[in-house]
Amino acid sequence: MQDVLNELAPKGRVRAAINFGNAVLAQQDPTTGEPRGTQAALARALAERLGVAVEFATYKAAGKVFEALARDEWDVAFMAIDPVRAAELDFTAPYVLIEAGCVVPENSPLQDVGDVDRPGVRIAGARGSAYELHLTRTLKQAELVLAPSGPEARALFLKDGLEAVAGVRQELVAFAESHPGYRVMPGRFVGIEQAIAVPKGRAAALAFLQNFIAEMKKNGFVAQELAASGQSPSLVAP
Repeated sequence: MQDVLNELAPKGRVRAAINFGNAVLAQQDPTTGEPRGTQAALARALAERLGVAVEFATYKAAGKVFEALARDEWDVAFMAIDPVRAAELDFTAPYVLIEAGCVVPENSPLQDVGDVDRPGVRIAGARGSAYELHLTRTLKQAELVLAPSGPEARALFLKDGLEAVAGVRQELVAFAESHPGYRVMPGRFVGIEQAIAVPKGRAAALAFLQNFIAEMKKNGFVAQELAASGQSPSLVAP
């Protein structure tokens, strides 16, 4: 167990990176500013399991979480699995599956997410997000216009009159509902597997976390925390 503690809590506490850019899994308490939601609940449960305190490192976007790795700001991070990130991180099996899609103006000729990759289409997105990394690899003709976070990407979409904005489906649905004249397109760009990440090479930590996240899915903890934060328990990964 000491090798696990050395890798997950080298400073005597678990420093957990929380991405407030993913509102499905992380929310900020409006009174205290403390993290709430599924990511924070898992981090607290992990620290309790290890018998140490948890210290949160919070970021407004997944790209910022990844950048902070080089500054040794966290020991575990809750983020989506992606090949670019996997060069420097090891991931557990996913605990949640979410979809990335697109919002367009109501009168847009674009009907399905498969329609957006064409000349003249500008898609706003959050720099360093899992869906941005995917779109950067796969788009051939459309142009990505990046902002530091999801809310800023949606603001840019409105301000500059872009053709589309990409994002996590739940956030896009809320956006479209609060902005008449816009609609969520059917279909998805990519399914996003949310997992726990550790810096590459921490084998004891990864093995411990694999068992931990499997247990948290099996015993209903993840489903319970999703429901507590207003999300569907059906998002739990198999």
